[in-house]
Amino acid sequence: MGSFSLVHWVLVVLVVVLLFGGGRISSLMGDVAKGIKAFKKGMTDDEDDAAPRRVNRIDGQAAPDHPVSSSKEEHKQG
Repeated sequence: MGSFSLVHWVLVVLVVVLLFGGGRISSLMGDVAKGIKAFKKGMTDDEDDAAPRRVNRIDGQAAPDHPVSSSKEEHKQG
């Protein structure tokens, strides 16, 4: 009583195809695939944007990814 048999599912699919047509279902599935791809691309873009950036306190510009001075030079300066 709680589950449907294979015959029930075949009838449901047949009715859906008759109502909407094969081409309409095909285009709908293509749109769903494009949406999933766009979502995945958006998630990877967000992860790239979430990386912290160091900011130079003197001029407010973004600092380079590699350190400019070594620890020996820092000890000489201060």
